[in-house]
Amino acid sequence: MDTCFRSDTAAQAANPTIIALRWLVFLRVVAVGSLSKAAAALDMPQSMVSRHIAQLEQQCGERLFRRTGRGVVLTEVGEQLLPRISELAAGAERLADDIRSVRGQPVGEVMVGLLPAAVARYAGPLFAAARAQLPGVRLHLSEGASAQLEEHLREGRLDMAIVLREEAQAGGTAGDTGTEDLLARMPLHVVGLAGDPLLAAGALPFSALDGLPLVVPGRPHRLRARLDRLGAEHTLRLDIAVEVDSARLQYEVAAAGGGYAIAAAPPPGQERRLAAARIISPMLERFVVLAVSPRRPHTRATRAVQRLIRAMADRM
Repeated sequence: MDTCFRSDTAAQAANPTIIALRWLVFLRVVAVGSLSKAAAALDMPQSMVSRHIAQLEQQCGERLFRRTGRGVVLTEVGEQLLPRISELAAGAERLADDIRSVRGQPVGEVMVGLLPAAVARYAGPLFAAARAQLPGVRLHLSEGASAQLEEHLREGRLDMAIVLREEAQAGGTAGDTGTEDLLARMPLHVVGLAGDPLLAAGALPFSALDGLPLVVPGRPHRLRARLDRLGAEHTLRLDIAVEVDSARLQYEVAAAGGGYAIAAAPPPGQERRLAAARIISPMLERFVVLAVSPRRPHTRATRAVQRLIRAMADRM
């Protein structure tokens, strides 16, 4: 719905507002549970968000939100209105999408989140493909860790994002944030210092992790939870030497001799510092997926960008 908040005349013509702006603000405040977060998501001053909510409450003659220590929650009246307003907003967005696309070309802004590791592979090619094939679509790209991107999907601050999953999902099934497409599989490796004889064979059974000093994410990271569960299942003692929460940090600590990282194979250029052996028996993988926000409408523009990303992943 963010496309409805652009104020210039051309943007208004391309993105007709079918439902009153203040009700869209109401829905965003409900989604994120905070006036300040809603203001950030909508790219408008918090005072304006507050003013829209105050106007609605004056119009309704009832309070719609009550403040808590962590933000705002709906009152009983607000809870009663929410399903009807959500339905109206979804219908209005579908109508606006039809109006924007009367010439057969997708039109509108699409907000896409990328993992740091996906930026080099996707950002430039996606921008170039969208510019050539979808001239009416304006991409808004952002970068973040998988957990941050998933939070933004849940809050409706992104239309879609490339994120990581620890477990396999059937193609096209719903994940934490909505429909997902599997883009790639990433085998997990034991990563240590270059020249380490333990890694010379290029593959290690999971049982070889018993007692090794490991460099892994801290709890409640999903990879850590998965390793803890597998360790218990295989009765292994996982010696956690260092906890770090990004692959880049894992590589750096491993290169400094701090232990063995459990991560994807190091990126090109790290061969002089690091060596890696793929984990087998069982083989461990992470899954790169394109997840879609359950909070934002699916338009011709978002579906077209999804198709571009899927096609790019297939070629890779």
